[in-house]
Amino acid sequence: MKKLWHIRKAVIDDSIGLQNCMETAYSFYMSRMGGKRLPPMDVDYSLEIKEFPCWVAEHEGKIIGGLIMMIDDEHASIANVAVLPDIQGQGLGGGLMRFAESIAHKKNFSELRLATHVLLTENISWYLQLGWIEIDRDDVRVYFKKEIK
Repeated sequence: MKKLWHIRKAVIDDSIGLQNCMETAYSFYMSRMGGKRLPPMDVDYSLEIKEFPCWVAEHEGKIIGGLIMMIDDEHASIANVAVLPDIQGQGLGGGLMRFAESIAHKKNFSELRLATHVLLTENISWYLQLGWIEIDRDDVRVYFKKEIK
């Protein structure tokens, strides 16, 4: 698929599609997590859309990716980013990450932050490839930041 998607602000009617996207994307990791569901799989996405800056990536009317940010006076963070497994590797994830950087830049932040689970090793490698810097880790999470230019 050549960039046939578009990213747009999420609306309440997107909540089920966004939930399905997140659940499908994160279900890949359940066996690694001992069968446990990851927190993004059980979020009420209608509340997320109401309370946080959220965007969806859409292709032919179907939500194939999502981005949720948290922005306050001091920080801009990516709370969640996911792409359907059959779309991964085609540039959408990187597009969503660049989109998040552009949002942070427009809001005059000099850095963007995120955290991921320590067992999501593919994500850790991917963030490093995208120029993110690991700034901390504990038993559960790895914390990253990226300078915004």
